[in-house]
Amino acid sequence: MGYDSFKMMHLLGVVLLVGNVTVTSIWKLYADRTRDARIIAFAQRLVTVTDWFFTFWGILLLVVGGYAAAWTAGMDPLRDSWLVWSEVQFVLAGVIWLGLLVPIQVRQARMARGFAEGGAIPEEYWRLGRRWILWGLVATVPLVGAMWTMIARS
Repeated sequence: MGYDSFKMMHLLGVVLLVGNVTVTSIWKLYADRTRDARIIAFAQRLVTVTDWFFTFWGILLLVVGGYAAAWTAGMDPLRDSWLVWSEVQFVLAGVIWLGLLVPIQVRQARMARGFAEGGAIPEEYWRLGRRWILWGLVATVPLVGAMWTMIARS
């Protein structure tokens, strides 16, 4: 595979990752606003499904394609400062996602299974939902920063 193929793989990964992060947060917010336990439970389940399907594979394509494109083009992704800065921002977003957002999602998903058939939604679900949105926005900042660094440089 050549540089263009790896770059395409990298860009597809970016689209899958950033698209899922953006769309998932919006439709989860709208589902939560209905206050309908069944809709919320369904949306919460889809947060998990889409994270595995789009976010996981998006990250994989982004990383493999990015490193392969850099090495094919004769760059050193572990030494070229603009690439390293992009990687640091990407890793920071990932640390927030794995350290804060995934545990919140898991707790909300467990709760949602309990109220999926129309049961009462516990206050903790709403509190966690607010934290999920807040930290999701925080995690998006370095992700967008990494995209900007890559676009401004290439």
